[in-house]
Amino acid sequence: MSFSVSLHLLGRAPVAGRVKTRMIPALGPQGACDLQQLLLERALQLPGQGLSERFLWLDGLPDTRLQALAQELGWTLVEQPVGDLGERMRRIATLGLLESDAVILIGNDCPALDGDYLQAACEALREQSVVIGPADDGGYVLLGLRTVLPSVFSDMPWGTEQVFPMTLQRLQQLDLCPALLPVLWDVDRPEDLPRLAELNMRI
Repeated sequence: MSFSVSLHLLGRAPVAGRVKTRMIPALGPQGACDLQQLLLERALQLPGQGLSERFLWLDGLPDTRLQALAQELGWTLVEQPVGDLGERMRRIATLGLLESDAVILIGNDCPALDGDYLQAACEALREQSVVIGPADDGGYVLLGLRTVLPSVFSDMPWGTEQVFPMTLQRLQQLDLCPALLPVLWDVDRPEDLPRLAELNMRI
């Protein structure tokens, strides 16, 4: 019996001064915007093997280049729902689970997340109802679900080192033990920039 997993990429439309604001002291508004564009384009290159559908959820209108790339690579472009990050993720997961057996939610901030990592998440979801890819800053870079769990999305201190431990705590309260993938890093602060060079990513 086939098991379908849809991938949902949440990203911010690249607008100078509105994205990657913590990078502005190092890169300037346009440089931070260019970085966001680069990270989005890299995330769109993720392979679709093992995935029933791939959706790019943007918080604003994409430029024509991004729109064309998403279309060319087989992504469905959708506008993000309203609400804070948790509410948006909850709504996207709910919509995704109407069409597929499981959903995987990712952002565009983790260039180290690759096709093998996604495959590992898909495999884990066949056995367990939750899979998490932890980030080394205390958040997570991937969340996979077979059912909507509102408590992991509400009243969460997004953007802090408490997100991952609090998520685990709330899953424990639901008697759920998630599959955990290897810890990855994401690009949030100027000190993360040298790691990009190691991946041959140039802003």
